[in-house]
Amino acid sequence: MERSSFDDFFFTETAVITITTINLTLPSYFLLSGLPRLEHLHVWISLPVSFMYLVALLSTFCVLFVIKTEPSLHQPMYLFLSMLLVTDLVQSNSTIPKMLLIFWFNHREISFEGCVVQIFFIHAFSIMNSSVLLAMAFDRYVAVCHPLRHVTILTTPVITKIGILGAMRGILLMLPEVLLLKRLPFCQNHIIKQTYCEHMAVAKISCGDFRINSYYGLFSAFSFVGVDCIFIAASYTLIVMAVLRLPNREDRQKVGNTCVTHICVILVSYISELFSFLSHRFGGHMAETTQMILSNIYLVLPQMFNPIIYGINTKEIQKNVMKIFHFRKSLNL
Repeated sequence: MERSSFDDFFFTETAVITITTINLTLPSYFLLSGLPRLEHLHVWISLPVSFMYLVALLSTFCVLFVIKTEPSLHQPMYLFLSMLLVTDLVQSNSTIPKMLLIFWFNHREISFEGCVVQIFFIHAFSIMNSSVLLAMAFDRYVAVCHPLRHVTILTTPVITKIGILGAMRGILLMLPEVLLLKRLPFCQNHIIKQTYCEHMAVAKISCGDFRINSYYGLFSAFSFVGVDCIFIAASYTLIVMAVLRLPNREDRQKVGNTCVTHICVILVSYISELFSFLSHRFGGHMAETTQMILSNIYLVLPQMFNPIIYGINTKEIQKNVMKIFHFRKSLNL
């Protein structure tokens, strides 16, 4: 009887230890905090976020529809723009709806699997976004510096391969980050101080050593943002030199307007991402609310401004958008 009691106690304790270990390693859910100390303003904060999200959706679908339906826009620059807008669309749809649920209904719970999927989509498509910006810079370089070879260099199969390589780059760089996150043990603290799941925000609440996660995050950031910025800067240095050599002032102005549009998109994308990246890793002395607002701007502003910037500064897109509205107006009449 004593032996049986000891066996029962031993197996019970083993089961408890096993269950505890599983719970520490794989939490079933996390709680997203929203914006601390601003909970009473969540509904009001949701108003500009909802407006920007709606503008982003409408403008993105409008530009994508115009590019798809207008054969004259089936050119490398507009095909790359379509890729950029799709990556923006996926990023915003993977985070903003959940953010709005927190603001409206205080729906803060998110499953562990859902959190990991959100992290993957945010960062993988951020890498794809950077790859597309680099491809767009290369397209502008070829168009300005080698205009006669532009059509032969950037053919549709080449553009397709560039898109596939950008997607593979994002997936391959993000898979280790997800695996490193899943190896971390989590204790009692399941509250993520954010409105969405971000890699370092989740890693910091673990009760294990997350230094490898931080190091890999820095490596992956340099692997796409750092490298891409270097090549983009090199491309535009060559473009500026080529533009200055153009004899005709109108040609210089036309090329300059096209390049300025792309540079504006690059600045909006990279600056907002840089603020988010630095706030998560080096924002220890920054006010918590300020840190969260900066990291959320990265998910809202580029998605709203990118289609607007191209829609306003690109005459071809403007003309075709006006055609659509004019056609609908004539139907109503």
